[in-house]
Amino acid sequence: MSKIIIVGGGWAGSAAGLAAQKAGAQDVTVLERTDMLLGTGLVGGIMRNNGRFTATEEMLEMDGGDLFQVTDENSRHKNIDFPGHKHANLYDVAKIEPAVKKRLEKAGINVKTNTRIKGVETDGKKIVAVVAENGDRYEADVFVEATGTSGPPGNCSKYGNGCAMCIYRCPTFGPRISVAAKAGAEEFMGKKADGSIGAMSGSCKLHKESLSEDIVHQLNETGVAVIPIPKELQKGEGMLATKACQQYALKEFAENIILLDTGHAKLMSPFYPLDMLRRIPGFENARYEDPYAGGIGNSMRYLAISYRDNALKVEGLDNLFCGGEKAGLLVGHTEAIVTGTLAGHNAVRHAVGKELLSLPDSLAVGDAINYVGRQMRSEEGITKKYTFSGAVYFNRMKEQNLYTTDKAEIKKRVSDAGMTNVFSQKVM
Repeated sequence: MSKIIIVGGGWAGSAAGLAAQKAGAQDVTVLERTDMLLGTGLVGGIMRNNGRFTATEEMLEMDGGDLFQVTDENSRHKNIDFPGHKHANLYDVAKIEPAVKKRLEKAGINVKTNTRIKGVETDGKKIVAVVAENGDRYEADVFVEATGTSGPPGNCSKYGNGCAMCIYRCPTFGPRISVAAKAGAEEFMGKKADGSIGAMSGSCKLHKESLSEDIVHQLNETGVAVIPIPKELQKGEGMLATKACQQYALKEFAENIILLDTGHAKLMSPFYPLDMLRRIPGFENARYEDPYAGGIGNSMRYLAISYRDNALKVEGLDNLFCGGEKAGLLVGHTEAIVTGTLAGHNAVRHAVGKELLSLPDSLAVGDAINYVGRQMRSEEGITKKYTFSGAVYFNRMKEQNLYTTDKAEIKKRVSDAGMTNVFSQKVM
């Protein structure tokens, strides 16, 4: 019998649970410290934009796309364009979490919310159990860490603009802990281009009904609203360099308020001073939904990243895999689902002594994992952010001829790599 424990129930942890179950694990448990799954996915919403379309379709062909099906099913808008981005889907942030939880429970995965892990028991380089705040022990053959890289609030104060009361809700549910670090593995922090630590979450959410009727109508009808910022209120492009989401650090995002309809009005800026925002026509009554102090800052990320191999096994520990931001400077929900899926699948392979799976460079998802694994070992590499949808990695996708929206071509690419339905094949 193989027993897999996943710590962290964000996109990566949820994907890891589904992948482990598909690979044949008899007992899969996802432990989440808060009262809901998905983490930043609760306020995110952008899927399939630019190279994320390619990555999504590759994962569907490999039968690792359950969560992409869920986001497609719960999209408010499909195939939309906004500055620098094409063919995006925007999922409904109000509906997505219950839908994901139902998908996990239907698959027979144990989902335990309000379960914050505070301790790790080891036997040499092997993790034996993780221990919750209430003293409950969770033993397993193999563990997957998908705890993210943000928090606690002290780090947001030290490296950012203070706790902005974001969706992570650290003061209520307790801060993130690092399973890898507690088990003795080495970790590192990401940096901004100027060498300072971390990166700020890249967007805020406004209460849609606090905006003008014209803006609300445009959002509901088209999914996008682009409102020019008066010259005297433009904050400049320098602020965009603080963003984790460098795919949105474009000139258009400095000169315009760009909103996307995810149920909230998603403001594509890491923060925006409220007094300035309310001086822009249509935003006179604007109010933040997340973070509540979005006028001064946002959550800080990339503060605890694991060194790992291309199979996403954490270096220095015998039975720990990682997904999401723990696996490197890969930004976004799509990226978290991809790494979480591979980590969960390989956890089962490891449990039964099978050779671990590394995805080939001929696929965008494989090239991204492998390339970022190399880049994050250099000083220059850790100052950059990587995503299928823009900036450094999307440019690489195009250079390597990996970006395409041709589903037939993607299907053939996956088949030629011998990866068709690989994630639905039982390994035990």
